[in-house]
Amino acid sequence: MSNGQELLELSPVVPVVVVDDAADAAPVARALLAGGIRVIELTLRTPAALEAIEQVASAVPGIVIGAGTVTTPEQAKQATDAGAKFLVTPGCTDRLLEAVSGTGLPFLPGAGTVSEAMRLAEQGLTAMKFFPAEPSGGVAFLKAIAGPLPRLRFCPTGGITVGSAPSYLALPTVGCVGGSWLTPKDALAAKDFDRITALAKEAAALG
Repeated sequence: MSNGQELLELSPVVPVVVVDDAADAAPVARALLAGGIRVIELTLRTPAALEAIEQVASAVPGIVIGAGTVTTPEQAKQATDAGAKFLVTPGCTDRLLEAVSGTGLPFLPGAGTVSEAMRLAEQGLTAMKFFPAEPSGGVAFLKAIAGPLPRLRFCPTGGITVGSAPSYLALPTVGCVGGSWLTPKDALAAKDFDRITALAKEAAALG
């Protein structure tokens, strides 16, 4: 992958995964892969996240492993060193943009307003994360900005469900959606990986 646009084509749904135990990461990745999802975004929200990325990168080569919730330059480097193949940020400051760009990895910078999206476009970026999608206006917002900003494409994330995902995916400016519903907390706690595979199959069919 050479740019963020290619990230939008990997899967109709990008699982946004939070793990508290790094030992769960590889089984979760295998469960998603078995369901037809070949990408996973492990968020840097827990102390186990970097080790979890390492586990998936080494043990599940069939899935494209990325790091989400990258909020600092230090995290961008740490995630890259851990084996992440792409980076996702919830928003984007000048310093963070320089850092993620400097890793050489494809990335999706976060934007939640028209001005933020335009500012990223000025830097030559046309693929972005729209976050938080539902609180920021959802499908109606993306429809509204498609007129003035037709070249931009998005991965909306935040509050999206299996029920609302199709309305996002129907938009020409949406390449994929990010969703946490594929790996529910109770399924992870119970190590119910069969349930995760079933949810992955349902999500893969949305494409």
